[in-house]
Amino acid sequence: MSETDVVQVAIAGAGTSDVLDRLRPVGADSPWIILCDFDGTISQCDVSDALIERFGGDGCEALEAAWVRGDIGSRACMSGQIARLTATKAEIDQLLDTIDIDPHFAGFVRLAEAQGIEVQVVSDGLDYAIHRILARFDLDHLPVRANRLLQRGEQAWYLEFPYANDDCRQASGNCKCRRAAALQANRQRILFVGDGTSDFCVSSRVDVVLAKDRLIDHCREHNLAFHPIKGFQDALDLLPHVMQEVAVEAWGVA
Repeated sequence: MSETDVVQVAIAGAGTSDVLDRLRPVGADSPWIILCDFDGTISQCDVSDALIERFGGDGCEALEAAWVRGDIGSRACMSGQIARLTATKAEIDQLLDTIDIDPHFAGFVRLAEAQGIEVQVVSDGLDYAIHRILARFDLDHLPVRANRLLQRGEQAWYLEFPYANDDCRQASGNCKCRRAAALQANRQRILFVGDGTSDFCVSSRVDVVLAKDRLIDHCREHNLAFHPIKGFQDALDLLPHVMQEVAVEAWGVA
């Protein structure tokens, strides 16, 4: 079933005969934006973990344990672990080129963009890795906000944190709550897709949450509204319901 078929079926099921035609003008000035986590959400594994497992030196496991205990935030953990990587750029690239993304993510992006809804990647991972992986799937046009991976020498690496927030409750490298607040200040509504710890705070501050894995448990524990998904096939099926809500608000279509 194509993305357009999914929209048509969902809207027909709602008993609305002409919403599809009327949705497209809304898309040109849509109040919605989609923020997507990357590691474990778009990608099929945690990219940072894969790099650290392959190229990380002594001390990486101790930093991870300190983060799990809550002794340090993810910014300090990631900074220390990346500083312990020993790998050439070619070795990094070789590993990144083995990492796949959810097979339905590209279709999800196409459906969103067809309705004028921008998809942005917001990640507490590595910008270089995300750009390289997305480029293999012709998705390198997506805006990416993530920690900046930089090379210090032939085999040495370090991180910069252009999206950090000193007030971030999780001491993350990339404060997703700050990004959400900036968008909401411009009267945008946010659909968020995520799976893990870096998504916990922001999941209470957006309009719609599509949650997988640990984020499902967090939302249930804190009584947060969410839609459980196993992957982007489920997200693709759910997206037309958001489109329908836009139509209802704009024209009173029931």
